[in-house]
Amino acid sequence: MSSLDDKINEHFAGYVVRKDLVKAVKGNAIVPTYVLEYLLGQYCATDDEASIQSGIETVKEILRKHYVHRNEAGLIQSTIKEKGRYKVIDQISVTLNEKTDSYEAVFDNLGIKKVAVDSGTVKAHPKLLVTGVWCIADVQYEFSEETRTSPWMLETIKPIQIAKVDYEGYKEARSEFTKDEWIDLLMQSIGFEPQAFGRRSKLLQLMRLIPFVERNYNIIELGPKGTGKSHIYSEFSPHGQLISGGEVTIPKLFVNNSNGRIGLVGYWDVVAFDEFAGREKTANKALVDIMKNYMANKTFSRGVNPMGAEASFAFVGNTDHNVPFMLKNSDLFEALPPQFHDSAFIDRLHAYLPGWEVDVIRAEMFTRGYGFIVDYLAEILRHLRQEDFSNRPDLHFSIAENISTRDRDAVYKTMSGLLKVLFPAGGETAEDVEELLQLALESRKRVKDQLFRIDATYPEVDCYYTGSDGEKRRVETVEEQEFPQFYYKKQARDPKEPSPEDAGGEVIENDTDARAPSSTKTPPRPAPEEGHVTFAENRKGVSYETLFGPYTDGASRIVVTDPYIRFFYQIKNMMEFAEMIIRRKSPEDQVAIHLVTGPHDGDIQKQRDLLDSIAEACTGSGVDFTWAFDTSGSAHARDIVTDTGWKIVLDRGLDIFQAPIRREGFSLGDRLQEHRMVKGFYVTYVRQ
Repeated sequence: MSSLDDKINEHFAGYVVRKDLVKAVKGNAIVPTYVLEYLLGQYCATDDEASIQSGIETVKEILRKHYVHRNEAGLIQSTIKEKGRYKVIDQISVTLNEKTDSYEAVFDNLGIKKVAVDSGTVKAHPKLLVTGVWCIADVQYEFSEETRTSPWMLETIKPIQIAKVDYEGYKEARSEFTKDEWIDLLMQSIGFEPQAFGRRSKLLQLMRLIPFVERNYNIIELGPKGTGKSHIYSEFSPHGQLISGGEVTIPKLFVNNSNGRIGLVGYWDVVAFDEFAGREKTANKALVDIMKNYMANKTFSRGVNPMGAEASFAFVGNTDHNVPFMLKNSDLFEALPPQFHDSAFIDRLHAYLPGWEVDVIRAEMFTRGYGFIVDYLAEILRHLRQEDFSNRPDLHFSIAENISTRDRDAVYKTMSGLLKVLFPAGGETAEDVEELLQLALESRKRVKDQLFRIDATYPEVDCYYTGSDGEKRRVETVEEQEFPQFYYKKQARDPKEPSPEDAGGEVIENDTDARAPSSTKTPPRPAPEEGHVTFAENRKGVSYETLFGPYTDGASRIVVTDPYIRFFYQIKNMMEFAEMIIRRKSPEDQVAIHLVTGPHDGDIQKQRDLLDSIAEACTGSGVDFTWAFDTSGSAHARDIVTDTGWKIVLDRGLDIFQAPIRREGFSLGDRLQEHRMVKGFYVTYVRQ
């Protein structure tokens, strides 16, 4: 186990499980993941491989002998009758029969009702009265001549979901982990390997948990296929319900007028709409109107009296086009059905999670580490729904005064959710809050900027926050930085209308909005000039060519100082820098590149061999590559200096790209830097 796994097992013993074991035991049992993880947590909570294998076999045997399949209910009932009692695994709920003054249980898969339950069992497991609980139960059969007496009796019961949660113990244990360790623990808990994700990508994954901790929270995620958008809503929690966006009706979602029975919003913490996008889909206008009212006011009504509920909505769907296409031709909501491509509906969304920043899920992205049993974490998150952390950011920052109440509420709800997930016991610093506040503001700004395109009556929003120093700090979305030439367009064409190209007409570009920086209005790249540029994490479209090319053109000697050109991927970056110089220089020119770096104590010989191979590869190209170790250990600066008078200061050196983790197959990002996601970094250009 890793040091983090050791720490997880130390502070959360009995509530964690190794995440890769679930597939090994599930087989064809139609049993929820949270039930399997509970059993694995009981029998496989060890780092001894032999014990783990023994535990897996034990869990498999328990499922084989005692899990009740619905199609075998009659056989199991017969077995109980013949043996007198038998142990089963089933979902059980309990109700109070007022006529007999007794508790009665219902076995969901076994199909038996009115099973006698004693009061002591109900007091020990009160959740049985609230919702169905998966249990290992001893069921007894004793026939009676009395027709009103059921032959079924519940003798003993052991919940295999978490029946009680020590919330105070959870908060206390949280204090033993650093912020980064806690984020990695949560990533492992939802099944992902933390090392496969950058910091921003981790936070985007964890944003999917906000509907579970915030009441009446509305989030949308649109992006490419295969990014795991619906996974959390289908497998993560017993308190969430995933439905197809095209199958929901008013009675099913809200209330049935014929019997007054409340729908899904009254029974679930989260209602997620899968495959929500699709311009060819249609939706009932009355349903859309009720949804809009509920999303805004937390109430709905189809009769005389309004009804309230606290279910959060999550909308997930696939986009048809990439981001620049959508920004140029329509808007980032273009994939929505026509009835939902409505400004009033969109304005009620608290956050837009950019699904195009989430990588396609691959086998190597799943973790083998330890994480919370999902049912345990689900119960913690449900408990946190009672809390309100929305005012905690005000201790450090204030949001722009000119934004609307709806915008402010959206940002505060997102902030409250993120703080509950990451800092349930408080203790966050101003730096921590600022990182989350930027993400919350950006998630709402993405909604507002697209609303401005869809409906010109919506006012522009100056999205910023103010720190204790009184300085205004503006927030931009990643796609705003990446595609300024398209982002600042005015009202877009209706995505349901044919494009000018489709209609065979002339393509007329929209005017650029006045908000766009003047530099984005001029297509040609200006001459190199001094300045400071910051790049957001997960942005694409960045390369050594665009960053360094104009500043290294014409140089005959370039010195790169970076103490961390040590591992293979870092040395590969150095090779790509040399390739960039070779492409840009004239064939007859000679350029000397000299690297000053630090020795890799772990494998210095391999480092030497790889650096020498760059020199060999450049032979005959007109580039002379040399390198040297800075053995003094005093070289901490990371910069590029040319003999033409330019100094380029980099906080990350050449290591600006997120490391690829694909073990097999091909990736465009491996071949073209512009298609890689970057880490957050800055570059400063200085004329010496």
